[in-house]
Amino acid sequence: MSDPLVIPCPHCNGLNRLPAARLGDAPKCGRCKQSVVLSTPFELTEASYPSQVKGDLPLLVDVWADWCGPCKSFAPTFEQAARQLSGRCRLAKLDSEANRNLAGQLGIRSIPSLILFKNGREVSRQAGAFPLQSLLEWLRSQGV
Repeated sequence: MSDPLVIPCPHCNGLNRLPAARLGDAPKCGRCKQSVVLSTPFELTEASYPSQVKGDLPLLVDVWADWCGPCKSFAPTFEQAARQLSGRCRLAKLDSEANRNLAGQLGIRSIPSLILFKNGREVSRQAGAFPLQSLLEWLRSQGV
């Protein structure tokens, strides 16, 4: 039996303990009964941030804005990465316009910006949009 992982629910922010070996079995949240492991990015907000940075699966945050052309062109690449990384890394999108306080707290100076969190701490940051292979290689170099 593998050690359980703590994974925040992307829907209700409840913390779930799941065996690592069961991540591919579409686990449901104990609180809201929705999927805990997604293959699409979920929305990160100021309210959900404290819960979502917790947990044992890395969290990659794409900080974006609706008016940003490079952000919009990067969105399909980020969605592809979410499908490929499902069960290994959680991907979230933070709208910097709707969440100005959090974007400021995170020190966002340009968008798009990617921030990688592990065990509740920021471990790496990358500014700008780049191709899927480059994104995956950057994440591999970070141990994802």
